[in-house]
Amino acid sequence: MKVSRKVQKILANYEGETPGVKGKLCQMLMHGRLGGTGKMIILPVDQGFEHGPARSFAPNPAGYDPHYHYQLAIDAGLNAYAAPLGMLEAGADTFAGAIPTILKLNSANSLMSGTAGKNQAVTGSVDDALRLGCSAIGFTIYPGSDMALDMFEEIVELRREAASVGIPTVIWSYPRGEAISKDGETAIDIAAYAAQIAALLGAHIIKIKLSTDHLELPEAKKVFEDQGIDVASQAARVAECMRSSFDGRRIVVFSGGAKKGEEGIYDDARAIRDGGGNGSIIGRNSFQRERSEALALFDKLVNIYKGNE
Repeated sequence: MKVSRKVQKILANYEGETPGVKGKLCQMLMHGRLGGTGKMIILPVDQGFEHGPARSFAPNPAGYDPHYHYQLAIDAGLNAYAAPLGMLEAGADTFAGAIPTILKLNSANSLMSGTAGKNQAVTGSVDDALRLGCSAIGFTIYPGSDMALDMFEEIVELRREAASVGIPTVIWSYPRGEAISKDGETAIDIAAYAAQIAALLGAHIIKIKLSTDHLELPEAKKVFEDQGIDVASQAARVAECMRSSFDGRRIVVFSGGAKKGEEGIYDDARAIRDGGGNGSIIGRNSFQRERSEALALFDKLVNIYKGNE
């Protein structure tokens, strides 16, 4: 496999990493229809754990079958497929080597009480990732939660263990919890802060949400206003999150969130592209659609990230 100059440039930013970690990052960056472009589209399917099976899969019942998601990611020409342990195990043999996979090592669920605190249980291991031939591990942190410090410590240890055997780490950095408001979860100052935290924890790929122009923290709001930082457009806010990710030295992908209209998804992708982001990680907005619609959606997203639309 010949590695593109664009991917070589991205890998050069990971100066402290082993050839194993860089090799797995390269594998994902060079795979699929966006291979070699420096852009990525990843299919994440952890929503059954997070939201329950009916909320996740009833809109498109084919999604109850773990093989469906493997095949969707393969046929769409995506860079990788991410899921918890059971989902990956259910198709790991059939689809071995067909697409890079990311083992999601922690999960939350909707059955906890509102007083339990925002946290996730560790549900997989680095050994599982090795056994299943995964290209990366994934882990969610909740900046703003009273449990955040425990989550930071967990991923630091898992990241160290994974890197020692040549596996990179993807950090889902999702602000939520007791320290911030609902609007603050997607505020631009909080989103950029979440990206910075993930980078500082050693994330090789950072996953964050697209942000609004809301500014949550008074101290941050003053700086944004005094320095004239542009947050008026989604592309400008993506650019600010990229600056907070070591000035673009880390790969950053943006989540699709709850199911929305197709034009909204395409507009988001254009903003990610124009703001210098590396791509999208799209779950419910793809697998909750009928298969042909999902493939058409991914086809257009690929063309957007290639600069053709």
